[in-house]
Amino acid sequence: MKGILGKKVGMTQVFDEEGRVIPVTIIQAGPCFVTQVRTLERDGYRAFQLGFEEVKANRLSGGQKGHLGLLKGSEEHPRRKVLAEAVPPVRYLREFRLKEESPWREGQKITVSIFEVGERVDVVGISKGRGTAGVVKRHGFGGGPKTHGQSDRQRAPGSISATTTPGHVFKGTRMAGRMGNARVTAENLLIVAVDPERNLLAVRGSVPGARNGLVMIREAAAARRG
Repeated sequence: MKGILGKKVGMTQVFDEEGRVIPVTIIQAGPCFVTQVRTLERDGYRAFQLGFEEVKANRLSGGQKGHLGLLKGSEEHPRRKVLAEAVPPVRYLREFRLKEESPWREGQKITVSIFEVGERVDVVGISKGRGTAGVVKRHGFGGGPKTHGQSDRQRAPGSISATTTPGHVFKGTRMAGRMGNARVTAENLLIVAVDPERNLLAVRGSVPGARNGLVMIREAAAARRG
């Protein structure tokens, strides 16, 4: 399975060969480095871990430095020795689950060139936080009637449960609360353009999150099943 990390740059539009406008999101994808490969025998599942966005080593915690082989004595550990030689200090670490053995090896560099125009991808990100919101904004409720003196019921949720039976509010009932700031996946997006020289990827439609937000780009679920 192919996957890469990136940052959302913003939205724009391009024109196809027939002159139709296509809304696209530009993503700065990679370069990334394979920092760990999970195996079924050792870890209980298969995955590969990517590191993204180079930073100064002093911006990382001790645990992060040890994981990337940046501490003294790392040459005694085979995996950390490979990372110390091939992987720079990186800010973000994310894993991509696999069904089969990993096609990547630790220390390998991955760029946006692994994708091609016309492929379908899933993009995972953290949606914009909207704070505490009522049911009309959060869930699209219609609100109460605007007549018969109900001046304070227009954006109210209405009844949330029965009375004696069951005598409580069911778990999962849609109510007011925190909106956004959650993991969201935009599925089956079409890749419109790939620019390996500038590490840019353009996908059709919108992707979750604000500008400069971290996103994970992976093969579409339909392609992985196929």
